[in-house]
Amino acid sequence: MAWLTLLIAGVFEVVGVLGMNRIKRDHDRKAYLLFFTGIIVSFGCLSLAMRTLPMGTAYAIWTGIGTVGGAVVGMLFFGESREWRRILFIGMVLAAAIGLKLTS
Repeated sequence: MAWLTLLIAGVFEVVGVLGMNRIKRDHDRKAYLLFFTGIIVSFGCLSLAMRTLPMGTAYAIWTGIGTVGGAVVGMLFFGESREWRRILFIGMVLAAAIGLKLTS
């Protein structure tokens, strides 16, 4: 259950990043609501997951999900670079997160 909670925390980290991007563009209440909802749910789920999982592992997985998720969302929806080196390094972050999961 802790791993599922951690996954949800990572997904809401991406929601928070989307909110930040929207704040940069729009400065409206919905943008701030999206940002604060994403961050609050993300940190709440992270703290729940850390009751069971080691702190270092949980934090590394959480940041990995946020990093990879933010980069992929940027490439798919905001026209960010899809250069092969960028994708390679995103894959390396993902591989590290899977490695931590397998050794925890």
